[in-house]
Amino acid sequence: MTVSTQAPPAPARPAGDRGPGAASGPGTGLDPGELDGLRTVRARHPWHWAAGAAALVVLVQFLHGLATNPAWDWATFRLYFTADTILQAIGRTLELTAYGTVLGFALGAVVAAMRLSRSAILRTLAWAYVWVFRSIPLIVQLVFWFNLSYLYKRFGFGIPFGPTFGDFETVGVLGALGAAVLGLGLHQAAFAAEIIRGGVIAVDAGQREAAAALGIPRGRQAWRIVLPQAMRSILPAAANEVISLLKGTSVVYVMAIGELFYQAQVIYGRTGRVVPLLMVATVWYVVLTTVLSIGQYYVERYFSRGARRTPPPTPLQRLRAFLRSLPARTSGGTP
Repeated sequence: MTVSTQAPPAPARPAGDRGPGAASGPGTGLDPGELDGLRTVRARHPWHWAAGAAALVVLVQFLHGLATNPAWDWATFRLYFTADTILQAIGRTLELTAYGTVLGFALGAVVAAMRLSRSAILRTLAWAYVWVFRSIPLIVQLVFWFNLSYLYKRFGFGIPFGPTFGDFETVGVLGALGAAVLGLGLHQAAFAAEIIRGGVIAVDAGQREAAAALGIPRGRQAWRIVLPQAMRSILPAAANEVISLLKGTSVVYVMAIGELFYQAQVIYGRTGRVVPLLMVATVWYVVLTTVLSIGQYYVERYFSRGARRTPPPTPLQRLRAFLRSLPARTSGGTP
């Protein structure tokens, strides 16, 4: 006696009866034309439209106030926006930003390497540096470095606790600009060290183990394997710090250095036009920050090549593709 394991045949369905769970499309035996009579209904979100309309009303009202309120004094704004003194102050702001960024990230890389070191002494010293310079406000550091010559009249080179081979006056070397660069750089280095350290430890440890197993030297591991991957984590925070440093240069007004905010203060102190001169400084800070943000986007896109085979198109490439598709869109064709 044998037992059949085959299931009985399913009963035939009438034509057009799909049954539960049936689908249409290739391989289903159904004609796609059967769905032509169905209508797609979009989900309605009235509160989204109401919130968007309210936001637009507030924005339009604000812009209307900017255009019609005479207290903004746009004539004075146009007069000083491209004045020579303002443009020179912008140059000094960019100079302080560049010096502070280079010094800060160069020293920050050293401090980060010390924090990642196997030496307990180096790790402790690096941690103490980060702790101290992140704890003290920037304006306090700047005033301290500006008055360093009060504590140390002269600096010398020689053997520690021994004879000195040469010395120089502190006030002759560390002026207002030097103190500002030193203060900005040392302050920036504490934050840059943590950004770099965070990017390095974000790289999978298996990458370094595989490189060591292949006999790749440690220096080449760091430069060719760890750093390119760490840059994807470092860049967003590093760019944010550079932008913060750009705006933080306004603090050096306490040292009477002619950067953007200080020069705006000088002009409105002489003319009494406070609001338009503050708007001049504000708009220029927005412009400079926008330029740095665009540079950040392209640098991040460059370092994303290891994670994506084909980077996404840039906004300019998307605009060009949209403009090329306009003739097809206007003629009713498919782009």
